[in-house]
Amino acid sequence: METSPSILPDDVDALRAIIAAQADQLAEQARKLQSCDTLIDTLKAQLAVLKRARFGSSSEKMDRAIEQLELALEDIEAAEAEAMAVSGVLASSSTADPAKAKPSRQPLPDHLPRHDVTHQATCACPVCGGSDFIRAGESVSEVLDYVPASFRIVRHVQPRFTCKGCDTQIKAEMPSLPIERGKPGPGLVAHVLIAKYCDHLPLYRQSEIYAREGVDLSRSTMADWIGKASKLLEPVLAKLRDRVFAGHRLHGDDTPVPVLEPGKGRTRTGRFWTYVRDGRPHGDTTPPAVCYFFSPDRKGLHPRQHLATFSGVLHADGYAGFRDLYEPNEPGGPPAILEAACWAHARRKFFDLTTSGKAPIAEEALRRIGELYDIEKAVRGEPPDVRKAARQQSSTPRVEALRSWLDDNLKRLPQKSGTAEAIRYALSRWKSLCRFLDDGSIEIDNNAAERAIRPIALGRKNWLFAGSDKGGERAAAILSLIETARMNGLDPEAYLRDVLTRIADHPINRIDELLPWHWNRNARYSPTADVA
Repeated sequence: METSPSILPDDVDALRAIIAAQADQLAEQARKLQSCDTLIDTLKAQLAVLKRARFGSSSEKMDRAIEQLELALEDIEAAEAEAMAVSGVLASSSTADPAKAKPSRQPLPDHLPRHDVTHQATCACPVCGGSDFIRAGESVSEVLDYVPASFRIVRHVQPRFTCKGCDTQIKAEMPSLPIERGKPGPGLVAHVLIAKYCDHLPLYRQSEIYAREGVDLSRSTMADWIGKASKLLEPVLAKLRDRVFAGHRLHGDDTPVPVLEPGKGRTRTGRFWTYVRDGRPHGDTTPPAVCYFFSPDRKGLHPRQHLATFSGVLHADGYAGFRDLYEPNEPGGPPAILEAACWAHARRKFFDLTTSGKAPIAEEALRRIGELYDIEKAVRGEPPDVRKAARQQSSTPRVEALRSWLDDNLKRLPQKSGTAEAIRYALSRWKSLCRFLDDGSIEIDNNAAERAIRPIALGRKNWLFAGSDKGGERAAAILSLIETARMNGLDPEAYLRDVLTRIADHPINRIDELLPWHWNRNARYSPTADVA
């Protein structure tokens, strides 16, 4: 309840009644704010549990739970700010809760351009009315604003000359465009690719956005650009895949994606496969890389084809299609590929048991596995010999004790119980789960591949399905370049823009120069940054 000072009554009792009513109103608002604070704290605690980077998650149910909590936090905090503004709490520090944590104001980025807006002071002094002023400095307040992305037309001017001696006509040459006889520049093509495959905006939505800028770009036109750009980028993609499979430690995983069946009004399930080469956790300076493949089904022949030239250790889950890869090529000989099983998958079986009630055995298993991850956290980024020594000293005794404990509990549990199934899952992969103990270059889990799969899971919620098998293959190819650029700390749009500017005229025997780790924002590429 608000009362204008000009209409306040003179009666003391009436004034006291007004003050009492306002005090009650403020108390009620404070109670509501306290309730909001409590709910926010609860949601933040739940969100922290779900977001624990310690073990990661590929569960889509968990992803959806995180998204719902994020939305709830946004709405609650916005409602809190609105309530505080209405009650005047924001304007009065005396009524604010000093114990309530507020986000600190971060400095604005130095690299952004500055646009000055100079405000003119009054022409007359508000005290004496004088108009003769002496400049005494200035106050500057910086605010972060946004200017919508804009189109531009680039005019390529090619002067023509005539030789005075022989009348030969000479004309300046311009670089080849990414789309032959097309109108889009490399910046526009790169933007369309990033918007579709990185920001997950289908082409029809992009068309609507561009129309608001007064530019008519149909979905079919942009689809034509994507097809031609994908073809143009094939040599770079081939080199990227060669580099991924040249390593001796790979992370592999797959995820489903609906694929449209034209004429049938339904979709079928295709697969995206990912293979990650990332030695940074064991101190390898080779730039990380990831490549994707698409297949119309999940048959084991696909990973066999993908990994035909690979030999080394493959971090993967228990997918049956990988099993043939671990068999020796010759009777009695060693296998070309060794399996390194994922402790995060084994842990997840126990974690799922704790979500539906008390599960003391599962909780103890989580505690024991958590100790292994604490050791891994301490040696992350260290050389393989350091990691191996730490594992031999600290992890091996814990793993051996865990094995004995699991065996003992399995004997006492009903064989069809969920806990028994979780234990059998771990014990059936025990040799592969323990492989990291004897090799410091092997990871404890396959989270690198699961992180690489997440962009596909996010995109799937926006574009819903792949339009065809060919569309899936294009998506896999372009995502390989985008995600590798991101893994190397690059702006993927700036990277693709530069590659598309130069690739049509670039010598095929120097295609390595266009790989993400040879490129930087200023020098474009560094031929000396050769990697194995």
